[in-house]
Amino acid sequence: MTLTLTQVEPVADPAERVAELERRLAEHQAVAEQRIIRAELKAEAIRAGMVDLDGLKLVDAGAVTLDPAGDVVGVGEAIRGLRRTKPWLFGAGNSSHPAGAPAAEPPKAKSATEMSYAEWQTARAELLKRR
Repeated sequence: MTLTLTQVEPVADPAERVAELERRLAEHQAVAEQRIIRAELKAEAIRAGMVDLDGLKLVDAGAVTLDPAGDVVGVGEAIRGLRRTKPWLFGAGNSSHPAGAPAAEPPKAKSATEMSYAEWQTARAELLKRR
């Protein structure tokens, strides 16, 4: 395997190059922060029971920020404000799973009219044993 060195273009003005790279870095940091904020908003909206996440477009994005430690601040207040002003966007809140627990019902006994002849014979024999 042979390594080839590519020729590096000479930089006309290093100060301009540094300024350009700093500008691009700031753009990438802003995009990354916005993605983090959107992810936190989505997670909080799901916990609050938002039916359609398209409703997040109505959240005031200026109210949600990143603190110096990298934590998102204001997400809960933004979702609560949205829930207060647009309650139809939300269903029942859930913290772990979007599906609700099934209703507690005792098992329903099978009717004799729903049974086959063999099932009926077995059920009849069980009933006669208990007498």
